Amino acid sequence: MTSTASSTDSTDSTDSTDYRQAQAPQDRRPGWPSRLRRFGHASEPGGDVRERLVPPFAEPGSRLWQALGVPAGLADRITRWSGWLGPLLVTLVAGVLRFWNLGSPRKVIFDETYYAKDAWALVHRGFEVNWDKNANDLILNSGGHVTIPTDAAYVVHPPVGKFVIGLGELIFGFTPFGWRFMTALLGTLSVFLLCRIGRRLFRSTFLGCLAGALMAVDGLHFVMSRTALLDGVLMFFVLATFGCLLVDRDKARARLAAALPPDADGRYRPDARIAETTRLGLRPWRWAAGVTLGLAIGTKWNGLYIMVAFCLMTVVWDVAARRVAGARHPYRVVLKRDTGLAFLATVPVALVTYLVSWTGWILSSDTGSGGYYRNWAATDGKGGSWTWLFPDWLRSLWHYEHEVYEFHTHLTSPHTYQSNPWSWLVLGRPVSYFYESPAPGTDGCPLDAGEKCAREVLAIGTPMLWWAACFAVLFVLWRWFFRRDWRAGAIACGIAAGYLPWFLYQERTIFLFYAVVFLPFLCLAVAMMAGALVGRPGSSDTRRVVGATGAGVLVLLIAWNFIYFWPLYTGTAIPIDDWRSRMWLDTWV
Repeated sequence: MTSTASSTDSTDSTDSTDYRQAQAPQDRRPGWPSRLRRFGHASEPGGDVRERLVPPFAEPGSRLWQALGVPAGLADRITRWSGWLGPLLVTLVAGVLRFWNLGSPRKVIFDETYYAKDAWALVHRGFEVNWDKNANDLILNSGGHVTIPTDAAYVVHPPVGKFVIGLGELIFGFTPFGWRFMTALLGTLSVFLLCRIGRRLFRSTFLGCLAGALMAVDGLHFVMSRTALLDGVLMFFVLATFGCLLVDRDKARARLAAALPPDADGRYRPDARIAETTRLGLRPWRWAAGVTLGLAIGTKWNGLYIMVAFCLMTVVWDVAARRVAGARHPYRVVLKRDTGLAFLATVPVALVTYLVSWTGWILSSDTGSGGYYRNWAATDGKGGSWTWLFPDWLRSLWHYEHEVYEFHTHLTSPHTYQSNPWSWLVLGRPVSYFYESPAPGTDGCPLDAGEKCAREVLAIGTPMLWWAACFAVLFVLWRWFFRRDWRAGAIACGIAAGYLPWFLYQERTIFLFYAVVFLPFLCLAVAMMAGALVGRPGSSDTRRVVGATGAGVLVLLIAWNFIYFWPLYTGTAIPIDDWRSRMWLDTWV
């Protein structure tokens, strides 16, 4: 799984999780307990600085496939491609779950009443419009064949997420399946991304697939993948950004490693001159991260916090890489050689991407028939000493953004399902997206149900996963603070960037489902903790068996918990007593 051994470098733990047990004498012992070592912890990295810069990936064995009777050649190919086949298999399962009966409930649930219609207007008009109060019924009864109004609407979120939802509507129609298609697709792809990200982070296909599998069976991720809301789209772009930066980290460190010369013994050691003078190039993955950051901010504004946190994280990564390579003044070197391009590749690229996302609004008419506030610069904003410096569309957009900021920072209207961020990790107050009480024999309610049934879509995480994540967060913080494990620090950064900013707005009306943005990092934390449960290669067989059993039981409990709550995630009608038995906390009702 993942290593819990501390690195010899105090600032950048590079303990390899490649699980090269074949090189360890103690792993040559026969017996089934020793086979667990392929899923365990690697030993301390060797003295070769190149291996510390870029630890090798795990080399999985083919004994399992051969034991199942698979021919040796095919077993070798399966093993060689396991880094892709494993994530694809997990993604296939996640996709089947998310697309199954996606159009149910055939209703406009929760905030779909805003985003589904806004998306339809955006892809046809270029800006959001005001819909009639009975528009939802008209859309459902007509199969989406409705006339789009022309009166611009005041909306408080940027357009990217709604354009994403609208793409599904263009392909499959203005129906529940159509407006949920893209969120289901991105939710499925996010599982694949997490598998690959976890593999690269831990240098273990097994741990990467475990992290992805955990997210595949998380109820909050599942519900958000089947609902046309913006937060699932934001989560996808945030995860994609993290993945791009992680690949960039490996590429940059590999370039430093390749530049190091061997010594007389053929070993590669730190070299101050190389570490301080080597240029790392344009780093295209960092530019890609700038684009995905812009798309994240263009979905919801809290992407700005993600950008700040991830930019600081990459600076720390660059400093650690230069230090491991031998730089005597790594901060000075990074400031001189890396920071300028890093800034250009992220902040300006993200800003341009964000502005491009407003193209539909910008190109709309400024005579009063275009997007909301599109004509502000030509009317209320006319005049002023410096207005000639900026085009009218930019001044109008700036005014619009200012009004949206005022709305977000002063939103205190009470809501039945609002919650404080202190309660999110323990799932204190989930959000009911949809609820009906069908009578026996109707809408899937069994005839022998006795009294009425309950049919609900509840946005709540899989409790066993989230409660385990509470301990996993403490674990990664300990690993980061006391063992200087960079992987734990990266996971902690992702959690903090998506979670901590909400504590600045505790008086604001906010909801538990906002936490889906940092859910992937919770899954990585649980996967890392599961790796720690198994133990080090040098541990006794008894320790390893007990640890693997504990980790396995935890994963099975999470899977069972997802199955148990399945009716509440899918809107399946169940007897009211069965529904009550799933209300584990009073605050869930």
